[in-house]
Amino acid sequence: MTKRVVITGMGAVSPLGADLKTIWNGLTSGTSGIGLIDRFDTTDYAVKIAGQVRDFDVNAFIPPKEQRRIDRFCWYALAAARLAAADSGLDFGAQDPNRGGCIVSSGIGGLETLSEQALNLLQKGPRRVSAFTIPAMIPNMSAGLIAIEHHLQGPNFAPVTACATGLHSIGLAARAIAYGECDVVIAGGSEASIAPLAVAGFSAMHALSTRNDAPTTASRPFDRERDGFVMAEGAGIVVLESLEHARARGARVYAEVAGFGMTADAFHMTAPRDDGDGARRAMLRAMADAGLNPSDIDYVNAHGTSTPLNDKTETLAIKAALGEADARRVMVSSSKSMTGHMLGAAGGFETIVCALAIQNGVVPPTANLTTADPDCDLDYVPRTARQARVRACLNNSLGFGGHNACLAIRAVE
Repeated sequence: MTKRVVITGMGAVSPLGADLKTIWNGLTSGTSGIGLIDRFDTTDYAVKIAGQVRDFDVNAFIPPKEQRRIDRFCWYALAAARLAAADSGLDFGAQDPNRGGCIVSSGIGGLETLSEQALNLLQKGPRRVSAFTIPAMIPNMSAGLIAIEHHLQGPNFAPVTACATGLHSIGLAARAIAYGECDVVIAGGSEASIAPLAVAGFSAMHALSTRNDAPTTASRPFDRERDGFVMAEGAGIVVLESLEHARARGARVYAEVAGFGMTADAFHMTAPRDDGDGARRAMLRAMADAGLNPSDIDYVNAHGTSTPLNDKTETLAIKAALGEADARRVMVSSSKSMTGHMLGAAGGFETIVCALAIQNGVVPPTANLTTADPDCDLDYVPRTARQARVRACLNNSLGFGGHNACLAIRAVE
């Protein structure tokens, strides 16, 4: 990259809360945000648990009339973006709008809206379908609405790469700044798919945990007893700036987005390659882009979904990318053990986790890791957070379709 890119603002809406202090306290204490679904009746569903966003006052961010015109994933995105903007201390109104961008997306988009309006069509006819159906459901709408609110007239688009969406958004935003196209970009991902169709669909794939009697321990990445991921929702948004722009205004800097790598498995619709080669190459590309060696990496925030295939193959990928010795030295953990899998929002949220780990010198644990799996034999920081200096870390996101993304994040001296 040409210009150095830093994180100056962060905002999140998550199953652990909607402010950074509450979220960080939850992550470092091993608190679970997973519980029984109460948004709809799950009587006939095999899966009854999820990482729902709770105690979120949408009225504090979006007027009631506007709420009815947009999907829930846009609620979360707009709220997280506003929190990130406030956290950055940047006066967006005083910036050159042509030098500001927004790259925010969703892996699924407005599925709740689509489902509701499809029922209207079938039960009541075409005249009862809302005029807001299309703009509410398309995954790029969060980027459009955030740009409108913050007067961002530069690059504005929405990569849709399933569970890699949030990380692709941030990596491409960093490149827009590094190549001199922007000074500031709001970037990340949002998801709101705790809806009947999504839960039924993922359940039909046998992708989800069925530990309905023990929600808080259902997400157990790298544990031998893992039985699938726990669906979650929310948003993770960051404000990125060039280092010179941030320093010129005396901004507080969390961390540097030092490198980005993206690859494709070109292998299967939903399964990763058995050898984890796509994830390996993404990590190597991110380190090369950042000018980092495996010996520089202190922490890997793993994709760590708690599925039998992902955790095994990601472990292989980390070993192959870092080499056996460094792979066994680094700390690896999955924050999905506490939040569940936020799908398209995961990469954005977990970028915030990495930045806070660097800032605070604490690595969040992999909660619920109680039974060793011989196929998963790295240091996953089991159950208890660890005080440690984190100079540089890798953040992995791997999506259905074979989409792999990795962000290299480091401390700014």
